[in-house]
Amino acid sequence: MKFCFLGTGAADYQPAWYTGLEERLDRDVRRASSAILEKNLLLDCGPHVLDCLRIAGYDPAAITDVLITHFHSDHFNAGSLETLAKLSADRHGRQLRFWVREDAVPKDIPGIEVHRMKIGQTYELEDGTRVTGLLANHQQEVWPQHLLVEKEHKKIFYGMDGGWFLTDTYNYLRDQKLDLMILDCTVGDYLGDYRLAVHNSIPMIRLMIPSLKTVGIIDEHTRLWISHLARTLHASFDETEEICLKDGIHVAYDGCVLEL
Repeated sequence: MKFCFLGTGAADYQPAWYTGLEERLDRDVRRASSAILEKNLLLDCGPHVLDCLRIAGYDPAAITDVLITHFHSDHFNAGSLETLAKLSADRHGRQLRFWVREDAVPKDIPGIEVHRMKIGQTYELEDGTRVTGLLANHQQEVWPQHLLVEKEHKKIFYGMDGGWFLTDTYNYLRDQKLDLMILDCTVGDYLGDYRLAVHNSIPMIRLMIPSLKTVGIIDEHTRLWISHLARTLHASFDETEEICLKDGIHVAYDGCVLEL
């Protein structure tokens, strides 16, 4: 099973950063966060996802399902979703399935089949993938949810965006022994940032790791990765990776592929 980070950046992106990068991805110039599982399941659909799919060699018409973590503009772009819906209709003759938190009120977009997810309830997709939305500690007006994805007996946690864990989410994840845990790490390796209630920093994740192990959310077999790194708040990729690997944390980058 293949998991690919299409974009790993935060909302601080600037159009000028991508000049000269129209045909390649760069570890230090991150596009808005999104990911793809296998060839058909897209996690978040922001302003850069079509470019990322093209550069990374994925066929956007093959996408059947789009799961949204929340509705900030770097994670949800109506134009990107409409394009994917048109490609899906042309290729498959059916609507693109669009998964959101049950109380979300997304903009009306033609060609999509909206599926509303009740927090804590597991849904099975047509290909057998199981998805569960879990409440995220982020601005509630954008209907945030973390995503627990299960496929081929593997469990993946995709936590964009959010700071720490809310109690119900923490308790739901107890004893899950995740195979892959991906955490928001908008903020770099320093203390005193004001975003602690909505985003993680590297020091916050260092503090969480022992507790996550204590309650069985992760164990020695879990692969722990960070994504959603703000370029203006982090050092270079190489520096950040050197810092994080000391604690067993892997740093995602645009185009990074994991085999599970």
